[in-house]
Amino acid sequence: MSFFSATASSSVYSRPTSFFGSKSPKATVSSKNVNPENPMNAIEIPGAPEDTVQDLKFSPVLQNSPIFLASGSWDSTVRIWQVNESGSVEAKAMQNLGAPVLSIDWTEDGSKVFIASADKQARLWDLASNQVAVVGTHDEPIRSCHWINSPSYSCLMTASWDKKLKFWDMRQLPSQNSLAAIELKEKVYCSDFLFPLAVVGLSNRKIKIFNLEGQPREVTEVESQLKHQIRCLAIFKDKIKNQPNGFAQGSIEGRVAVHKLDSRNPKDNFTFKCHRSPDLVNGFQEIYPVNDVCFHPQHMTLVTAGSDGRYTFWDKDARTKLKTSEKHQMPITKTAIHGAGEIFAYALGYDWSCVSLLQCLEI
Repeated sequence: MSFFSATASSSVYSRPTSFFGSKSPKATVSSKNVNPENPMNAIEIPGAPEDTVQDLKFSPVLQNSPIFLASGSWDSTVRIWQVNESGSVEAKAMQNLGAPVLSIDWTEDGSKVFIASADKQARLWDLASNQVAVVGTHDEPIRSCHWINSPSYSCLMTASWDKKLKFWDMRQLPSQNSLAAIELKEKVYCSDFLFPLAVVGLSNRKIKIFNLEGQPREVTEVESQLKHQIRCLAIFKDKIKNQPNGFAQGSIEGRVAVHKLDSRNPKDNFTFKCHRSPDLVNGFQEIYPVNDVCFHPQHMTLVTAGSDGRYTFWDKDARTKLKTSEKHQMPITKTAIHGAGEIFAYALGYDWSCVSLLQCLEI
């Protein structure tokens, strides 16, 4: 694999404190010792991308296997680091795709990485051979990719701004073989997958839910509880049955919605405000986009990250805030939690939210 090094860094990781799954967290950070460039005293990852990180993914949990973290970013690179038990992080490999990387995903054995790019192509990076192959195409940039490894079949799912959801067979490479294509009628802004459920957020604030057991089929379409553009979403599981039970969405308006599947009680679906200035600024509250949401793999603790440069942990069941980070100097664009639940990673970078604000002011 190709090795690289760099001095700049923007991605950081930390081991979560005991508030994961705890009812009364007590972890705090003393403000008088805060470093403004790294207020949570997290470990900075070496060789960070030169532009904003769009996606972060930990490698699958495998026995006697090291932990790897992959990033896809707007500098057109996919980078991989090894996270050691000592807490140190080593840059391991990099590929430059020639176009902004919008999404990545690992195969179940951690040997390959799927890449979705703005050049309308989906690729597969074989880490052993360091070879990259095009495995799927769309008519517009591909917003997301998810590797589906089910008991009965395996394939790559891609979702694009061309308003299509496609499924690709990896058994006949290098030939591109589309198993199915579903018309969505609107651009895909975000998606998540947790077998057998796939959830896709569209530009018209509609959310499509698919069952991927056997032939992919749409189960239902719901309208987001959020009044403004959906920016991110993540599926959560029922902690008892360990099956997909709903999803959370984040919007550009500093608000999150939690939607439970098959719930007979309308009160189970709710929204809450977040990532807003604690004090008024010139008589107004500053509202920041929610850039990412994710869930702890065991406790289902919700994490939100925003353009205010903070991440927050929430108990969605008790509907309480557990902990908010200190403010970072840049927006937090993406987060990830390792499958074992002990490592939390987040990326800092410019997210264009200031440009959107200026455009609104000019109008």
